[in-house]
Amino acid sequence: MTSNFEIQPIGRFFGQSAAIRRPREIACFSYDDKHQFLLDDSSIRYYYPPTLGANLSKGFDSFEKLNDAADDHLDSLLKTIIAHEQGLGKRIEADIITWRGMMTKFMAAIFSDRDGYFLEENHAYKLNSQARQSQQRPQLGYKFETLCLLPSTWDETPREYIENRENEIVNNHAQYCSVVRTGIGNTVMILGGEVDAVWDSKPSDDSPVNWIELKTSADIQNDRDMVAFERKLMKFWIQSFLLGVPKIIVGFRTPDGILKRIEEIETASIPSTVKRGKRTWDGNMCINFASALLDFLKATITGDGVWRIRRRERSSTIEVFRIEETGHGDIVSDDFINWRIKLAMNNT
Repeated sequence: MTSNFEIQPIGRFFGQSAAIRRPREIACFSYDDKHQFLLDDSSIRYYYPPTLGANLSKGFDSFEKLNDAADDHLDSLLKTIIAHEQGLGKRIEADIITWRGMMTKFMAAIFSDRDGYFLEENHAYKLNSQARQSQQRPQLGYKFETLCLLPSTWDETPREYIENRENEIVNNHAQYCSVVRTGIGNTVMILGGEVDAVWDSKPSDDSPVNWIELKTSADIQNDRDMVAFERKLMKFWIQSFLLGVPKIIVGFRTPDGILKRIEEIETASIPSTVKRGKRTWDGNMCINFASALLDFLKATITGDGVWRIRRRERSSTIEVFRIEETGHGDIVSDDFINWRIKLAMNNT
């Protein structure tokens, strides 16, 4: 049996946004240069402005791209939650545990009819989507990140390294991943996602972190380009909003990949900027849509087994149906299940 959530009419999501719980980092983990999981913050990077005029295509032949053909499910996120709960001695309460990328798809669905999706993305669909996008030169974005990042704070980094970043081999294996507890409407979530850099340094207390999200875009030449950029801004905003990243730095490039200029954008300012511009989307509607969809999912997915959440390309219907009556389809690791059983027994 399939339950459906209709996206249209979207006007019902207009108005003041649903309640939002500020994202608070509760834990983190890293992948090193070989993409090995580490339960620490060793892969955190620091922002330092890039040199304008740099060629974002330089070094493409030596680009060490991560092979993500294997399906890692939620394993790294769940390992990190286990370690955090072991330290607390109690369970972290949440309705949903997933990757930030999955929630980005949910929030953007109201204004996008091109993305299909399957709170873990169907791996075969993901690989197919990446193959279709392979011609979009994603290495330009990774090159921009290399030009903007330092392994330590600027005062601890040799001048030679700072000035030689354009010649560094681009490698997207290493990542710092933040794990936050947040909420939209009636739904409490734990989200994990990569964070590109910190503006200054990460505070030792519970203060908000001055995270930075790095993005690239073709330079804006006309109204058509502005409309396209506004649409990009929706995903830029959602990705940063969900993890509590306050600032996005966009590198604008020429058609041949030369870094022309950079622009610093406050995440919180993006929805109002779009309202004053081409009005291609509305931030409050994204939040209200996500709130309603999450309520629907909690009311629908009430039994055991594995469920699929699907939106066919260019469809205005989100379908939810069970594909396995029992088990967890390897989405939830045995280690996590066993830990939660042990924790429940210890707390009885």
